[in-house]
Amino acid sequence: MSTIEVAGLRRTFRVRRATVTAVDGIDFTVEAGEMVGYIGPNGAGKSTTIKMLTGILVPTSGRIRVAGLEPARRRTELARRIGVVFGNRSLLWWDLPLRQSFDLLRHLYRVPAPEHRRRLAELADVLELGPLFDRPVRQLSLGQRMRGELTAALLHAPELLFLDEPTVGLDIVSRARVREFLLRLNRERGVTVLLTTHDLADIERLCPRMLIIDHGRVLYDGGTAEIAARFGGTRTLVVDLAESRPPLQLTGASVVRTDGPRQWIRFRPADATAAQLVAAVSEQAPLVDLAIEEPDIEEVVRRIYTGELTEAG
Repeated sequence: MSTIEVAGLRRTFRVRRATVTAVDGIDFTVEAGEMVGYIGPNGAGKSTTIKMLTGILVPTSGRIRVAGLEPARRRTELARRIGVVFGNRSLLWWDLPLRQSFDLLRHLYRVPAPEHRRRLAELADVLELGPLFDRPVRQLSLGQRMRGELTAALLHAPELLFLDEPTVGLDIVSRARVREFLLRLNRERGVTVLLTTHDLADIERLCPRMLIIDHGRVLYDGGTAEIAARFGGTRTLVVDLAESRPPLQLTGASVVRTDGPRQWIRFRPADATAAQLVAAVSEQAPLVDLAIEEPDIEEVVRRIYTGELTEAG
């Protein structure tokens, strides 16, 4: 049995005597142990889909099965089998120490105390939460709080994890730590993951498969590597030089913009790596600072929506 089965799913809303269609007849399945990216621009229908999959919203029509259950009708039973992390909402109690939030969740999910202690110790070790247990949630940094949110969502050992922007606002170190943890969780425990994000880098590193949705319809369901190579395969290296100079001449890359001492260098990883380009830049001019700009999900979706999906097969 598939972990998620969706067929002909629709959801409409009544807004000022008009009917707005948020999800317009989508179909897909997610097998146990898959990590799938579910992406699209703002307003595409992603969050509405997640709310229906978790039982928060009732579909207007269509069929949903999550872990073999109909979410809206068996929401309490389903809650014990899934974990949910929303980047802009919290499972934790703002004024309580982190430890007390975890203890409250143990009671909510009716997890036996010995099992809870074992899981919490394991998660705290992997996510480096031990020194934070006695600090109120409001005193945690965004990266620390997100690690706490992941722990809270996993204390009852769910078989399916829904993630909505889990790395939003995180610094590079925190983002890498969260990604590595999710890969380990999937590899070692077989947890199924449905990831919603605007960060194409998250999808590329975590999800072999992606679903692209826009205007409530699925535009693409297939390999992440294929679609990323076609439409998201370019990166931009932004370099700040010690002084202004003409555009740099680089093998496997081209300068697409200059602004004083700053230059934007566009490249494809197949043609050159960021490390190679940084070395080449340093040979031509003193380098003060640099940054990497990842492809924008909305631009990828726009290109597909306007007809370039045919080129991607």
